[in-house]
Amino acid sequence: MLQRFGQVAVLFALLLVEVALIPLAGAMITLSFALGMVFFFPWQARLVRRTAERHRHLLRAWTGVEIEAPYLPEPPPPVPMADGLYRVDRTLYKSPRMPAWNDRFKWLLTDPATWRDTLWLTLDPIVKIGLLPLFVLLPARGLRLYALTVRLLLGATSASRLAVQITHLRQVRNLAADSQAAEMRRIERDLHDGTQARLVAIGMTLGAVEQLIDDNPAAAKALLAKTRDASAETLTELRTVIRGIHPPVLAERGLADAVRALAMDSPLRVKVDVELPHRLEPPVEAAAYFAISELLANAARHSGAESVAIDISVNGAALRVTVSDDGMGGADPAKGSGLTGIERRLAAFDGVLALHSPPGGPTTVTLDVPHVLPDQAEQAKLPPRKAATIAVLYATAWCPLFPQGLVTAIFKAFHIDERSWFLALYLPEPLQWPVIVANIALGTLMYIAAMRIRLVHNRSLVLGRVGGLGPC
Repeated sequence: MLQRFGQVAVLFALLLVEVALIPLAGAMITLSFALGMVFFFPWQARLVRRTAERHRHLLRAWTGVEIEAPYLPEPPPPVPMADGLYRVDRTLYKSPRMPAWNDRFKWLLTDPATWRDTLWLTLDPIVKIGLLPLFVLLPARGLRLYALTVRLLLGATSASRLAVQITHLRQVRNLAADSQAAEMRRIERDLHDGTQARLVAIGMTLGAVEQLIDDNPAAAKALLAKTRDASAETLTELRTVIRGIHPPVLAERGLADAVRALAMDSPLRVKVDVELPHRLEPPVEAAAYFAISELLANAARHSGAESVAIDISVNGAALRVTVSDDGMGGADPAKGSGLTGIERRLAAFDGVLALHSPPGGPTTVTLDVPHVLPDQAEQAKLPPRKAATIAVLYATAWCPLFPQGLVTAIFKAFHIDERSWFLALYLPEPLQWPVIVANIALGTLMYIAAMRIRLVHNRSLVLGRVGGLGPC
């Protein structure tokens, strides 16, 4: 109780800050739009937002009421054109400072949450004073009611959530496009530096064979033997490039066997545990496979590890991959492009990478890709016959339980002289109560049977998954 009173005291201390901030914010808005001193407006918006964010944070910690920030995403930094200048509408700037300020001003001005914050700042003192009796008598209830009231003005709206989602999707699209472009450049480089050079060498060797075949057949035969060996090496390189694009074992047998093939080719001792109830979509499998391949390569090249453990499992509808090695640790995404490339590859699926690599090791990398497995509700879908049985039970059980059972029992117990369509009341007196009880029991059993069919079906699905999976 004392803690709650202390929290209420903090709220009213913030009330004093708000009372002082209201005229200041009003003066800044007036100076910005009435006298043209627009540089005051961003300061005013930041002051009000910080006050609102402080209330969100405190109420979330005190009451558990989640109040999402409703602000639209900040504009990205200005990007220079080919000539190094920055364009805003029809104006060119040499420095990004003014375009960035213009974008920020427009963002604050057009964001509805900016004006909702100002409205909240004006009304909040009235709300706090109005709830003062409840704060004194029942501080916990008062704090929760106040939090719910604040959420009406300071909570996120559907428009702000949609704007954040669109911004996130745009970023993911850009990352996916960059990753695809980098992959294409890698393939082109591999073909140019390896396969293409070998094919050119084979062509030159065949030209020399044409010149020697009449005058020096022995030398021509030796060159043809070298050409045959070079063609075999070229074919091997082509297969390597193909495996780098999309390994056949991944397409034919899935992620589990593809990772086991990686483990067999690795110079390290690799233990692989896989528990996947379903095959993933091909793009997700490819992203997970190349991420694991990159992590194995990093462990072999840089960590000094001797063994690696790979665990592939599910967490609800999410795919979770954990790769641990016994190396010297100290991995840092900022020191190389490998981990950053994995993050960019996973970002296309809203995946995240968590790294724990203290100096001295061990290193543990966890990849989590949400919403890539079939929905459990879809998997638990009932067969048509069971679904029809449940529908019939729920549609008819109400009749014996309520009108012919409970309602009839009330009429019978209170001697209400109205038989209506209550069938038991038309029977002889000794049979009325047994029929009423039988109707109540019948309706209850029908509801129980409907629920039991669903529970038994779900249990059989769970037992089937547990019995048929286990570590691979």
